[in-house]
Amino acid sequence: MQIYDAGHYDVIVVGAGHAGVEAGLASGRMGAKTLMLTINLDMVAFMPCNPSVGGPAKGVVVREIDALGGEMGRNTDKTYVQMRMLNTGKGPAVRALRAQSDKWDYQHEMKHTIEKEDHITLRQGLVDRLVIEDGICSGVITSTGLKYTAQAVVLTTGTFSRGEIIVGDLRYSSGPNNQQPSIKLSEHLEELGFELRRFKTGTPPRVKSSTINYSKTEEQPGDKDPRAFSYETTSMILSQLPCWLTYTNSETHDIIQANLSRSPMFMATKKGTGARYCPSIEDKIVRFNDKPRHQIFLEPEGRNTEEVYVQGLSTSLPEDVQEKMLRTLPGLENVEMMRTGYAIEYDAIMPSQLWPSLETKLVSGLFTAGQINGTSGYEEAAGQGLMAGINACLKIQEKEPLILGRDRAYIGVLIDDLVTKGTEEPYRLLTSRSEYRLLLRHDNADLRLTEIGYKIGLISEERYQRFMAKRKQIADEKQRLETTRVKPTEQVQKILRDLGTAELKDGILAADLLRRPELTYDKIIEIVSRETFVDWEIAEQVEIQIKYEGYIEKSYQQVEKMKRMENKKIPENIDYDAIFGLATEAVEKLKKIQPLSIAQASRISGVNPADISILLVYIEQGKIAKVR
Repeated sequence: MQIYDAGHYDVIVVGAGHAGVEAGLASGRMGAKTLMLTINLDMVAFMPCNPSVGGPAKGVVVREIDALGGEMGRNTDKTYVQMRMLNTGKGPAVRALRAQSDKWDYQHEMKHTIEKEDHITLRQGLVDRLVIEDGICSGVITSTGLKYTAQAVVLTTGTFSRGEIIVGDLRYSSGPNNQQPSIKLSEHLEELGFELRRFKTGTPPRVKSSTINYSKTEEQPGDKDPRAFSYETTSMILSQLPCWLTYTNSETHDIIQANLSRSPMFMATKKGTGARYCPSIEDKIVRFNDKPRHQIFLEPEGRNTEEVYVQGLSTSLPEDVQEKMLRTLPGLENVEMMRTGYAIEYDAIMPSQLWPSLETKLVSGLFTAGQINGTSGYEEAAGQGLMAGINACLKIQEKEPLILGRDRAYIGVLIDDLVTKGTEEPYRLLTSRSEYRLLLRHDNADLRLTEIGYKIGLISEERYQRFMAKRKQIADEKQRLETTRVKPTEQVQKILRDLGTAELKDGILAADLLRRPELTYDKIIEIVSRETFVDWEIAEQVEIQIKYEGYIEKSYQQVEKMKRMENKKIPENIDYDAIFGLATEAVEKLKKIQPLSIAQASRISGVNPADISILLVYIEQGKIAKVR
């Protein structure tokens, strides 16, 4: 095949799923001439699984993406069919926004957004090989022989890499939703020396809405006053569609049990490792066989389609079994299945082969993001894509990479977990993965990250000035409550009695009164006259920062302790084999991960505190360079 020079770019992004679109938009908006290549232009930002965005931890990631200048939050706010705030009865650390998106509107709106960017060229093409010169990635070659050159390349191939769809005993080469897979690029990565492994994910069947008897299910409406993911959204979609809840039963379970031998989950042909936190219905029935039923959510895929996503029924059982199983569910006795559920196996690289910037250790100038790095979920992919696009652009600008700490963002937790610990199964972000989750809340993503987004050029001057004004309002209102004394007047005592909280014995600061569990900011304002009006976002911040001040301060103390370890850099030329006393496993893991700091080294599985102490002593002896 003849190779043709097709043009030069600053950054090339391979793939246009949720990681690819964020990588391409970040690169282009930072001024880099960017080429985005995708197998099929009709699949840009496509949702092959659940058409939803957000949820616990994931919803915070979407807010973080927006605070840094990414697109997922804005696009979701434009195209959702339902918006709900989850865990409203719990503390702020676990509250999370979740949207049910219009599947087709989401992808078409995102594609149009990309097409309107001046610095981005969106092209259809299948990449087969990378151009590698002296260990540096300088371009890509497509299946039709087009050679594009660049200073940096970002791979975001998702589940297309040697993808295989599995339904019962049927297995065939395919990307998600029966799209063309990427075969040769995976083979090329192996030739280059990358360690790949097989992962697996799956989807449930889709059914026809008009064949569902919704009277037998429980309605799950959206919020009456929906909140936005993006800090730039000024108006919300008020016309929402409900989701519906039903349950499996003993008949459903009997059908599954009787057909386990026909499920790839339990057949010798199964190769890939599936996601622990998004199991198939077969897996649920076997692992939790004491449960009489499991929740099944019926979620509309859009406003202009009859297709309904059967959340909770992910399966790769044969089609005839899927139909029987569906018709055992209350409300679905006469349902028509429109699309069959399936499992898909695909290649992922071991993420320990990446630096925290998401640049590969093996090939300079090559970045990877999304499911190719072993994650599951649109939000995890988008967060990585944003960071890979930013860092690819910073690299060609000869600037230091942007690496978010674990205390700064869930995106930082996600990437640190991947590159430091690796993963043996598709990784899913959970609130429990963060030791600083009280700091990484849904409500304060802009306070944590907008400054960074502005400095790298992804936040406009106008938006930044609005942010600065908001931050000042929060500080001013906090100071007012911290300096205003409430006296035990008869009116105040009556309000306190009515609210079920103790009366005052003496004067008290309004901020101290707000710390009482029974009282909210709005109730305090009934007692302390409002000097100037503040909107609900300001009020929310003031209440959280005052009410949880003690816990937040303890978290910051932990952060400072960890930062001292982060500042202890490990020299680039260190020889772990020469360090007497290190455990053999520690030496193997340290050589593989190549941690940048003592803090990162301490998070490596298999490296214990004794190893860290020995490593610290060795570095401080001054036998090697103190810094990189």
